[in-house]
Amino acid sequence: MSIILEARDVRYRYPGGPEIIRGISFHIRKGEKIALVGPNGAGKSTLLQMFNGMVRPDSGTMLFDNRPLQYDRASLRMIRQRVGYVLQNADRQIIAPTVWQDVAFGPANLGYDGETVRNKVAEALRHVGLTGFDRRPPHHLSGGEKKRVAIAGVLAMDPDVLVFDEPTSDLDPAGSEDIMELLDELNHEGKTVVISTHDVELAYPWADRAILLLDGGILKEDRPEVTFGNPGLVRKAHLSVPAFLDLSLELSRRSYAQPDRKPRSVLDMVEIIENLLHGTGWNHTPGTITVCNVDEDDRSLSGYIASREHLAVGTMGTRAKQRAQKEGLVVDFTYGVIDKCILRALRGLDSLVLTTGSMTERVVSRVDAYGKESGNVIRVVPLAPAGKGPSIEDVDGE
Repeated sequence: MSIILEARDVRYRYPGGPEIIRGISFHIRKGEKIALVGPNGAGKSTLLQMFNGMVRPDSGTMLFDNRPLQYDRASLRMIRQRVGYVLQNADRQIIAPTVWQDVAFGPANLGYDGETVRNKVAEALRHVGLTGFDRRPPHHLSGGEKKRVAIAGVLAMDPDVLVFDEPTSDLDPAGSEDIMELLDELNHEGKTVVISTHDVELAYPWADRAILLLDGGILKEDRPEVTFGNPGLVRKAHLSVPAFLDLSLELSRRSYAQPDRKPRSVLDMVEIIENLLHGTGWNHTPGTITVCNVDEDDRSLSGYIASREHLAVGTMGTRAKQRAQKEGLVVDFTYGVIDKCILRALRGLDSLVLTTGSMTERVVSRVDAYGKESGNVIRVVPLAPAGKGPSIEDVDGE
């Protein structure tokens, strides 16, 4: 993957204050998910603001697509279109009296005609699950809905990179899961996604790479299992080792070594424990994972689900959750859906995943990757849209 963002020995101090960024260098490749992790005051937010020119380093160079950032008005206008920034506090980012006007602000200021603006707003709101919210005043929305409005405002300008400062700040657990799932969906559609957080449990299973910051410098930069795999460094950053990794380290201390496997999920941990106990996986005939793209299939699913005993239902994405709610479906999984369906399949049980767009491909690729790693073959059956392929009954009877 080619490099899209790069920092070369950047430094910065706020007027009258200490140096907050101290000679940092790193790069971000197109399509990566990157987590900047560190305690409060580590310099995370300041560094993020350098990505689209909101903060100009005192020395060193920030590059976008291999070109140094320029700080004249036209150049900043371009970089802020290509690198979208979502603030920690959505109330500071939402400025208009209605949702539609707020999301339309960016594309309108880029000079798009009225029809293009309307199309971009409609698509952005659909993407974040806020279709029908056009005329609502933002101050009537929940914290999670406000966060989605802020994201929609950025998406309407179609950036290449999405930057989030503490994306789950002030959200409850369900709202946090929804936002991180949306970031996964955007990444799977080709966006490079960068977040800042002090929550190692959030960053560890999510990121492709984690950059550990302390006092304006980089302590460690690598895959999350490596970045967080040194307890001394993690403690030095005033953080804690992720629970799954901590458990793996403790197993190693007790001579149950798994040198090639560092668990990042319940699925990983279960497989490690099974291998330790039995040396092989489950002996069940694996269950099937069926995938329904709710953007393309509007058939009622209640009868299909009711006719299949012990079928579990998972929803991935806001539109999938809305579809389940509209049909009154009982949903078993709303986060970690793919891994939980794999765990069920290993027990010989079937699952149905409701999801959207290219996330259907993500289910297939994740299960396929698991199969190659573990040797367990799990069948994934995508449901074709009505009129474009096999019906639900045809697929089930294959």
